[in-house]
Amino acid sequence: MVKMVLIPLFFIAALLCSPSSDAADFCVGDLKGPTSPAGYSCKDPANVTVDDFVYSGLAAVGNTSNIIKASVAPAFAAQFPGLNGLGISIARLDLAPGGVIPFHTHPAGNEVLTVLQGTICAGFVDTANKVYLKTLKKGDIMIFPIGLLHFQVNGGGSLATAIVSFSSPSPGLQILDYVLFANDLPSLLVEKTTFLDDAQVKKLKGVLGGTN
Repeated sequence: MVKMVLIPLFFIAALLCSPSSDAADFCVGDLKGPTSPAGYSCKDPANVTVDDFVYSGLAAVGNTSNIIKASVAPAFAAQFPGLNGLGISIARLDLAPGGVIPFHTHPAGNEVLTVLQGTICAGFVDTANKVYLKTLKKGDIMIFPIGLLHFQVNGGGSLATAIVSFSSPSPGLQILDYVLFANDLPSLLVEKTTFLDDAQVKKLKGVLGGTN
């Protein structure tokens, strides 16, 4: 009797959980249309081509002639609309000798970093303030959980390159140094919240382009 009840229930559950025949295979982002927290609206399938699923923007070494001696070339939904709605994205990271990606977070995605060449010192800090730090070499992979502060520093004397993957087509980015010193947040508030003195705050604001 039990088997006679369970078998029909199994088939009913399978039917309920199976994909609908009219479910979309993909949702290539319409970059000209509106956006929302869920992403871009879908491009008309009749106008989708194979080029929407191919991106060639990560082939070249990025320009590291900047204050952090680093370059990040993103292939997020805004650059690679085929990723829209798929829950994934990717980027290329280049770190010149002495280069650094300062403490930052991705509020909307986990990160997986794979070193292609060179040496990268990388780490993150969890909500219990525990530090997870490792020097990575070619072929090494490190995970940075969503929302946690993390960083990458060139750990050698030559160019370091990595591919960075995310669990979101638009993982977001907040760099701590820029949050504090690259805007018009009043210096007095920065001093109170960081315990830095006025001269230090003004110096850092001057370096990063902040005011007030």
